[in-house]
Amino acid sequence: MAFPTRHRPRTVTAAAAVATSLVGAVSLSACGGDGGAAAGESPATETTQVDGTSDEASDGAADSLTLVTDVPDDEVSDGFVERIVYPVTDGASDPTENWADLYLPSGTDGGTDTEQADSTIPLVVYIQGTGWNGGAHGARHVASDLASRGVAVINIEYRGVKEGAGWPKTFEDVAAALDYVPTIGEHHPQIRVEDSTVVGHSAGGQLATWAASRGDLADDEVGAHPRFSPTRVVSLAGPLDLIWAAENGDDNIVKAMDATPDELPKAYDSIDPIRNINPDVAVVAVHGTDDTLVPQENSEHYVEAARDAGGSAELVLFRGADHLSFLKSSSPHYDRLLRIIHGSATLPHDDLDGDRFTS
Repeated sequence: MAFPTRHRPRTVTAAAAVATSLVGAVSLSACGGDGGAAAGESPATETTQVDGTSDEASDGAADSLTLVTDVPDDEVSDGFVERIVYPVTDGASDPTENWADLYLPSGTDGGTDTEQADSTIPLVVYIQGTGWNGGAHGARHVASDLASRGVAVINIEYRGVKEGAGWPKTFEDVAAALDYVPTIGEHHPQIRVEDSTVVGHSAGGQLATWAASRGDLADDEVGAHPRFSPTRVVSLAGPLDLIWAAENGDDNIVKAMDATPDELPKAYDSIDPIRNINPDVAVVAVHGTDDTLVPQENSEHYVEAARDAGGSAELVLFRGADHLSFLKSSSPHYDRLLRIIHGSATLPHDDLDGDRFTS
């Protein structure tokens, strides 16, 4: 089976970083299910400014962070440090939607202690999916459990389809959140931003793998010129053969794009993971064999195409798992899922080439 793949000149700079986004929670719904609060439900949000620690900001980024000071207790778990509001490209940020939660391992200084300023803590960037609707607070148990295993987690929220976003605003938000990771890293230099993992569940899996190929985008494409790019990706039940999915019953991407692939061919082509493979990024595609919402063929097609392109890609199937079940802490697959994400984020990059997590 052959798939069309772009072959543009690589434009990712050495300063670009990696992010892994993790997605999943007991409260997560399927790729097209309900996720996050409906528009207008969020209470007024208080914020405060935190100055940077250096006189120079990299790539023109601001050297201060805007923090949410009234984060609800039921939206965070152990290891939570702060909720950061990231800047967007289309006006002012919405602190109820444009934020990222930082989790750090127990005993780690949340500030900039010079003894920890050596970029030793692996980083996972988590992207929630739920039909391109966000709902990041639902993944707090995954972020907390990874932090307890020694990994820093940046769990990002964005404006979704239900908030009136969709294409292109949802994708612009995700790109903006990812591109703010280096600025977060300036405030927490103990985090290893330069070699990070992005993890995403369902629609988040598409966003995570799209993040790995943004350096190949043309100037006029959404998400081009990234400040941050992952070196590792873990897709959890992601629609990685996106146009195929849209043509085979996945209405959620059609809703997110407000168009079919035939109506927006260039836009679909720019975000379809299987058509934008970066062979330099190690990808693990995890899928449940009983997933009827996003069939496992999505991951199978992508892994085959990535390997044909000379990339490192591995398929891990969870027998008997559906679209959401393996993300629940009660699932028999949950501990293995955490081990896969932890291993993807911590093993040497060369060790990820092969069937490292299959058995």
